Amino acid sequence: MDQILNKVGSYWLGKKANKQLDSVGDDINSLSTSIEGGTKWLVNKIKGKIQKPLPELLKEFGLPVGIFPRDATNYEYNEQTRKLTVFIPTICEVGYKDSSVLRFTTTVTGFLEKGKLADVEGMKTKVMIWVKVTSISADSSKIHFTAGMKKSRSRDAYEVLRDGVEIDKF
Repeated sequence: MDQILNKVGSYWLGKKANKQLDSVGDDINSLSTSIEGGTKWLVNKIKGKIQKPLPELLKEFGLPVGIFPRDATNYEYNEQTRKLTVFIPTICEVGYKDSSVLRFTTTVTGFLEKGKLADVEGMKTKVMIWVKVTSISADSSKIHFTAGMKKSRSRDAYEVLRDGVEIDKF
């Protein structure tokens, strides 16, 4: 009986240790991504390339300022390719006043056009189940999310910066 309990205990302890090590690895990856984004921002600032705040860039392209969480302050924008990469400190969800929810990974990419963010990677929305957002477009009164199908929502709900709530998994 003691041998069986020792084996069960060893197995359980091993599984618990593996889970903790995986968690530490995820934390290190998240920290690495955040440091990388911050480092690029700092290098650009030292070079004299002062970047406008992300909400200002979004507004310039006709998109609502609140489509990303408030703490998504580091980003890269390539004017030639129009690729936007937004760095978010942790995987999170943002709830909006129209009861919609967006979920973000630590790195969200897409291509900026006037009134549109296309080929989006790293963002989901809940439409019965979590669905990958592939495109966001906006006009004067609505914002349109393409996530398998096109879902239109009131633009007003996305005009305010909101805090993200940290979650475990994307």
